[in-house]
Amino acid sequence: MSEYNSGLSCLFEKFVRYRKACNKWNDVSYGLNLLLFDRYCAAAFPGETILRQEMIDQWCTQRKGESNNSCISRIFVIVTFIRYLQERGLTTIQCPIIPTAERRQYVPHFFTHEELKHFFDACDNYRPYNFRTNTNLRVKYTLPVFFRLLYSSGMRTTEARELRRRDVDLASGVVTIKNTKGYEEHFVVLHESMLVLMREYDQVMEKMYSDRTYFFPNGKESFFSRTWVARYFKKMWKQVSDAPALPYELRHNYAIENIDRFLDEGMSFDDSMIYLSKSMGHTSVEITARNYYHLAPSLSEVLQKHTEAGFNELIPEVDDEEVQ
Repeated sequence: MSEYNSGLSCLFEKFVRYRKACNKWNDVSYGLNLLLFDRYCAAAFPGETILRQEMIDQWCTQRKGESNNSCISRIFVIVTFIRYLQERGLTTIQCPIIPTAERRQYVPHFFTHEELKHFFDACDNYRPYNFRTNTNLRVKYTLPVFFRLLYSSGMRTTEARELRRRDVDLASGVVTIKNTKGYEEHFVVLHESMLVLMREYDQVMEKMYSDRTYFFPNGKESFFSRTWVARYFKKMWKQVSDAPALPYELRHNYAIENIDRFLDEGMSFDDSMIYLSKSMGHTSVEITARNYYHLAPSLSEVLQKHTEAGFNELIPEVDDEEVQ
């Protein structure tokens, strides 16, 4: 039975199957917003089986009080759906105008080594109310390993949550990341201490859920939700500090610590940035630099060193007398 209720349900289903086959579908953002658009079409245009410009214009117009970025998130799947139909000659509808993205002034929490120690101590010492259920035991065993994996590998929380057991090579320590933001497969090599933890965790989970699908199982065939990650991170972090922090910031911490380490150890900065970019699943080094330029002081210093000469050739210094 289709989860879509409008007269466009068949088109929506074909579109979703195509995007999933291309590994370009996200249930959280795409799925929810397409479902909301379907509900709107069913209510405002009951029985209509042809996509009309009026449907698009009404739904995709930026709402009062809605930020540009929120509007983009809400309508982008609809824009993608229209392009899908256009490429197949199934519609002449015009795509809506996408608002200009607003630059986010977001500064993540900078974890100190002491904060991280206390945080992982809290994970290690988590005590469920009832040790006799698999649900509570699963949480107890998962917390120390899951959050250490985020910290030590720089994985996105979604990548870790949806990590399949078959994609974790516990012999070599190589993890294949398939469910990623850029829709391109990349690889992460685990630190030896993390690999030991992953092996121990795998043995425990195998006894609880033999032949499970996901490395961090929420039952035999499912994985933990974003809400689960946020809830338990908050619960552990509350024992450490009252400062606001999010689980995704462990990924930022991974990037910043590595960038600082490149200089301290005298490594080739260019090569190291390439490795870091690839391990984090970025499509280019430029994205890594752009994301962390303002967060890692050492990165800005290196970029200035590498680019200052060329910049000065284009815009030479001017004497004070000439300025006056």
